[in-house]
Amino acid sequence: MDLDDDDRTSHEIGRRSYIVAPVAPLDVDGVRTVEVGTALWLVAFVGLLPFYGTLQDSGRTWWLWTCLTGFGLGLFGIDHCRRRRRTRDDQARPRGGRRAAS
Repeated sequence: MDLDDDDRTSHEIGRRSYIVAPVAPLDVDGVRTVEVGTALWLVAFVGLLPFYGTLQDSGRTWWLWTCLTGFGLGLFGIDHCRRRRRTRDDQARPRGGRRAAS
């Protein structure tokens, strides 16, 4: 492993030196992550439904409503992430049809 690259960046914090590789950040918009999380809240809600009586007897019906709330808020999150992705795509798209005045 050759650590003598000119492309590296190093940071010194205290007595330690950290080498940072020139890696481009991932282009992640969060839609899939929020979709998976929302689906998991729904699965948890459906999975707890057969135990409603037991949850009620033990005073833990709030588990069920927490899952339902997580699912509902996840739907808002999906909409927000999709709108944000659409806005980013629109801003990244070159605007055609305009000519500079001469």
